[in-house]
Amino acid sequence: MEFAADFHIHSKYSRATSESMKIKELSRWAKIKGISVLGTGDFTHPLWHSELKSELKETEGGLYEHNGVSFILTVEVFNNFYVEGKSKRIHNIIFAPDMATAEKLNVKLGEYGDLFSDGRPILNLSARDLVRICLDISPDCLIVPAHAWTPHFSIFGSNSGFNSVEECFKDEAKNIYCLETGLSSDPAMNWRLDKLDRFSLISNSDSHSPQRIGREANVFDCALDYKEMITALKMKDKKKFLYTVEFFPQEGKYHYDGHRNCHARVSPKEAIKNHNLCPVCGKKITVGVMHRVEELADRPEGFVPDNAIPFKSMIPLSQIIADARGVGEQSVAVEREYMSLVTKCVSEFNILLGMSEGDLRAQLPEKIAEGVIRVRNGKVNILAGYDGEYGKIKIFNEEEAGEKQLTLF
Repeated sequence: MEFAADFHIHSKYSRATSESMKIKELSRWAKIKGISVLGTGDFTHPLWHSELKSELKETEGGLYEHNGVSFILTVEVFNNFYVEGKSKRIHNIIFAPDMATAEKLNVKLGEYGDLFSDGRPILNLSARDLVRICLDISPDCLIVPAHAWTPHFSIFGSNSGFNSVEECFKDEAKNIYCLETGLSSDPAMNWRLDKLDRFSLISNSDSHSPQRIGREANVFDCALDYKEMITALKMKDKKKFLYTVEFFPQEGKYHYDGHRNCHARVSPKEAIKNHNLCPVCGKKITVGVMHRVEELADRPEGFVPDNAIPFKSMIPLSQIIADARGVGEQSVAVEREYMSLVTKCVSEFNILLGMSEGDLRAQLPEKIAEGVIRVRNGKVNILAGYDGEYGKIKIFNEEEAGEKQLTLF
């Protein structure tokens, strides 16, 4: 059974998150998007945990169900610790096999931080010790470094990260099987590091609103079963873990270097030449994902490891409609057309990934169909995101926009 899963989202109890991040709305939007398995997010938060227990029904496969959508117990935590006197602030995702395990984790993790304060709690606990605690409670837990390359709060981040999984997790590195690519990197960028070949690369939305779930996802061909999915990830089983669905990484908020206050978007080559200082004000810039990958890479662009899980780059349908119509993505016209199309064509993922070109041209307005086809073929123009600003992507009128495809240096 082939299905899409988005493991990393947040609830209404996380900061800067929509009040609509409730089970009912999440399951509704999962169907609209075409997501069969959705992470719960935030299971450490006492109020959200209570809602999960009351609104979700346990299934035989170790998952939980609401209105035909399966949920898997997940939470993102903020590990705040020091290594050799240097502050390290790393986000990690925890997968739990059942409510009983989640409850035991909540009791133990509550010793290291205030679980009520945020759906993504700050824990005064090293990444290494987090793994040990989780696996001592249940060997079926899975710990995944979140958005691995983001400058802030990630394992390889330019601000407080590490240069390897082993530096971060010490003797527990052997129990790390996956890395989350994040919106500003994709598998191809990660393939440039030989030492990452053993890890499965997963992609998730990290969504703070229901409409954004599924903007990145993972596609499986296996049973809707917790252990089978986790085993597929651990084993990097290409027969069961088929591919990931990715943002074009240039669109991510931290792909390029830059300084948002000065509206300075800086390529890695320019940043290196200027000693990572803002060309406008002279202050330190935020070193982005593209630059950081280049620092650690030991392979050229385009290298594909033998055991690589494939990926497909995608732009959300609402953005394609907005670009085709020449209006803002948040406009009523885009919302109306979006809902009409996903209702007619089963789901957003079916339109973006499933339908043939012939069916797209037959069932969608001409320009929207053309937009989907161009996205599938990578025919887009992107002004790269930087220092917390999303990139600007265009499918149509590339010549008028005068923007060229990005290259690394």
